[in-house]
Amino acid sequence: MDIEFTQFHPTGMMWPLSVKGILVTEGVRGDGGILLNNKGERFMFNYIPEKFAAETADTEEEANRWLKGDKQARRPPELLTRDVVAKSINAEVKAGRGSKHGGVYLDIGSRVPAEIIKKKLPSMYHQFKELAEVDITKEPMEVGPTLHYFMGGIRVDHDTQQSNVPGLFAAGEAAAGLHGANRLGGNSLSDLLVFGKLSGEGAVNYVKSLNGTPNVDDELVKQSIRRATDILNREKGTNPFLIQEDMQEVMQVNVGIVRVEDELKTALSELERIKKDVDMVKAPGSSQFNPGWHAAIALRSLIITAEAVTRAALERKESRGGHTRLDYFDEDKQWEKINIVVRKGKDGNMEVEQVQRKGPTEELSKIAYAKIEDLETGKI
Repeated sequence: MDIEFTQFHPTGMMWPLSVKGILVTEGVRGDGGILLNNKGERFMFNYIPEKFAAETADTEEEANRWLKGDKQARRPPELLTRDVVAKSINAEVKAGRGSKHGGVYLDIGSRVPAEIIKKKLPSMYHQFKELAEVDITKEPMEVGPTLHYFMGGIRVDHDTQQSNVPGLFAAGEAAAGLHGANRLGGNSLSDLLVFGKLSGEGAVNYVKSLNGTPNVDDELVKQSIRRATDILNREKGTNPFLIQEDMQEVMQVNVGIVRVEDELKTALSELERIKKDVDMVKAPGSSQFNPGWHAAIALRSLIITAEAVTRAALERKESRGGHTRLDYFDEDKQWEKINIVVRKGKDGNMEVEQVQRKGPTEELSKIAYAKIEDLETGKI
């Protein structure tokens, strides 16, 4: 459910390819780093949305004052919401103003003393030094948007966290329902704590409700084992890492930060082609310490997820939160209470359904506000 709402972190590593996508903490921008295009322009001032204009610095002078602790100054535009910064970087790259490897430049070395960078951002200093041979105290980093989080996920009962598969529970990023269309920073941890506890309790109650130990179908177990080991035993087949690269390219180009109908339909067509390669994937070697085998098994889940995201994105004909359609650029009120549910149909193919979400009753809203007042006054 709601799998079309994907959050792109604006700054992931762009080079070398072996580390592409590894996150570059927002702390770099919070501690003074700025985003530059290949012309050396600090471009984020050109992308401040009207709704954030009142709280965002519109000059470099004011942004620098904020960095020095001036309480009267507004935050730099590099610290706008993740989706805004990610879309801005994407726009610069598409306009031909990107970095050598398809991102932009994140520069902190020319603005903050080296000893401060090493003290405040030691992990980032070592990450770039070891993985990219870049000294961030002297050189800018190449960064670009990277898929970071799924707001949607498995549809679960909100009390027990049980899915529609008996005995299967989900919590955290795997589950849908909490984050709406755009997760707020920090909420994933509270999500795990609260709903992890609920799913644990739900699982315990489920087990206690059983009359006996469920029977396992030995033939299904054997089928699963054969399906996994066939990958190792085939005479020939497609390299799993090449399939994964192919799938990543299809999704990045057609189902990225901004989406349009034609590209989404192209993605679905390409994914059908890739499914045939996934069915005949071959991993050389044995079952011991074999990353290729692990990647080949994971492809089966990746292709399902990729198709689900694409079909849900095609179905939602508006822009909301982390989901942006250039052909339906504005929020549409009639979609406000609609969840997109994707499931496996009886024929084995994927089905998409619009489900009308019921809002809280007036009575429940009053109870919630009363609880908030109790928390604020220290009664609970």
